[in-house]
This record gives sequence, structure tokens and C-alpha cells, in this order.
Amino acid sequence: MPKTPSPTDDSHGICYNETEQTPEQRILNSLAGALDRTLPVPLGIQLRGLIEFGIALGELPSGQRLPSVRELAEHAGIANMTVATVYRELREAGLIEAKPGAGTYVGDGNTGDGLRSTAMRKIQRRIEMLFNEAEELGLAPSVVSSLVNARAARGRTQTRPLRLVMVGNFIDTTQQYADRIQEYLGSGDTIAVTTVDALQAGEAFPQPCDVCVTLAHRRGEVEHLIPGGIPVLGLSFIPAEETRARLALIDPMARVGIVSVFPEFMALMKPGVLRFAPHVSDVDVRLLTAPDLEAFLAQVDVAIYASGAETKVKQLLPPDRQAMEFRYVPDPHAIRATLLPVIERLRSSNVRQEEKSL
Repeated sequence: MPKTPSPTDDSHGICYNETEQTPEQRILNSLAGALDRTLPVPLGIQLRGLIEFGIALGELPSGQRLPSVRELAEHAGIANMTVATVYRELREAGLIEAKPGAGTYVGDGNTGDGLRSTAMRKIQRRIEMLFNEAEELGLAPSVVSSLVNARAARGRTQTRPLRLVMVGNFIDTTQQYADRIQEYLGSGDTIAVTTVDALQAGEAFPQPCDVCVTLAHRRGEVEHLIPGGIPVLGLSFIPAEETRARLALIDPMARVGIVSVFPEFMALMKPGVLRFAPHVSDVDVRLLTAPDLEAFLAQVDVAIYASGAETKVKQLLPPDRQAMEFRYVPDPHAIRATLLPVIERLRSSNVRQEEKSL
């Protein structure tokens, strides 16, 4: 969920006294406080967007307990039915799950197809220990990855390269995500790109494909759009380093306008900007489809837009104003913990099949 540099700053409706709060309390305060009644978006849609994006960014990790319907409704000042409807929709999407007598939890959406096995969990723990030990010894993660990949490749030089497909929201940003992921793949591995909208419109899914990668909160949706039998992994994302740096350099007196593409993420974008630009006080948000968008952009000094909004924002923004994309990148930790173990499992499976054919 969104955080600010100050551990006690609740000036934007969110309390962050992390030293005194349990994880459940922080989540409750964050969800309730981030709901913005000044936005032209129903609170239920905002709440669903906050949870979905929290999952996508890895800030609501698998297995994390969520507030009950009653406590979240009371804390946020909204109807129980609103929260219950959001939880039901998220359960149907496979993002959260209800455990009778225990509460509601973020689903373990990436552990299908054998990843729940004890052996896999043991290996994942050992990988974490390996990287932690390397850090203590002053070795960069890239060095350890190279060593592991070299060991995995020993005697497997003839193994067929793997073919991945990345499914995102917009083709340009999806290609950027794929380029980042490519850095972690083998030299012969490939990753093609497509979008959810393209698949919904009937466009053919890129084939052949060994594994499909998508945004964590869209995993269930993508599973129903691609051919059966292909594993689908959801990755979490973090703000890009360049985005964080540019936000920190905004003039404190600047009038900042934020443009969101999706209504459900409007409530999230403002805290997300303020997390890295807490010194800015004049901040407002509009949807890309807002009828007053041109007038809104004419009044700001800096326009910060979500991926997919660049063309329209730059068309309407006066030429002397600053514009920047709030860009995300795949979380390297999620790639290592979620994607790479699956890739190595697929390589091992290919090796075994090749050995049987000899």
C-alpha cells in the first residue's frame, strides 16, 4: 500500500506509525485513509483498485491477512455491502481467498502447477539464503545469478531456449517490462508481448509459449484469455528509479496535475506521487477521459501521467509545461522469487525429456 517518507505523516489520510502498528493495522489504515471522497469515482471502485494495485506492487503479499468486512467498513466510513461486494469480486478474480474461521487473505495466485510442493518451497528458501549470504560477503546479486545460471547450464548447452509471453495493459509499456525481464533470461530465451485488450478483441496469442507473465492483479483474467496448459505468473511492480528521482526534484511551489487512465487507480496515484514528492502541496487528479482535462492541464506546472496517457496529455498540455510518466518496472525480487524458479523447473523438464529421447 502507499507509504510516505515520514513514519507518522497522515496529512493525506493515511497513518504510517509503523513502529507501533501491526501489519494488519497498517493495511487497515492505509486502505481506509487512501479512499478519496473528492474524486468522481465510487468508493467501491477505489477500494478494489487499491487492493489490486497493492497486490500488483507486492505490497499486499501472498498470504497477507486482510481486514474483515466489518472493520474495514467501520474504519473507512462506508457501507458493509460496499466492502463485501469488493471482496466478492476479488475472490471471483482469484486475487483473494476466504478461509472459514480465519478471515480473508491475499491469494497464493502464483503457486499453481506444482509450485506448492514442499520441495519447491525448500529450494526457494535456500535461494533466499544464498543471496542473503552473498550480500553479506559483498557480492552483487547479478554475480550470484551468473554463477547459478552457469551451474544450471553445465551439461545443458543443447537445451531448447524458452519462449515467454508478457501480457500487459499497453503495448509500449509492456515491451519495456519485457525488456527488463529479458535481462534475467538465458541468451537464447525470448519474450514476446501482447495486451489484455488485444486478446479480448480476438487477437491470436503468440505461440509457441512455455510460460506467460502478466501483472499480478490481472493473472486470473489472463488465464481465461490464453490457451490452456500454459502456466501464467503474476509479477509485482515498483516505481522506476528514474520516476522516483524526477518526482523528488519537482519544485515545492509547483502546481501538479495527475492524469489517471483507470478510474480504480485514481485514489492510488496521488499518494503514490506524494510518496516521492512529499514537499509538494498543490496536487490534483483527473481521469484521462475527464471533459475538463484540457482546462485542468492548462492550470498546472507539472503533469504526471499514467502509462498509456502520454499521447493525449502531451497534445493538450501547454508547450511550456513539464510532463512526466509515472512509470513502473517489474520488481527484481519478484522476478527472482516467482519467475526464475519456474524457468529453471522448465529447463530441468526439457533436459529430462531430451535425456529420455537419447
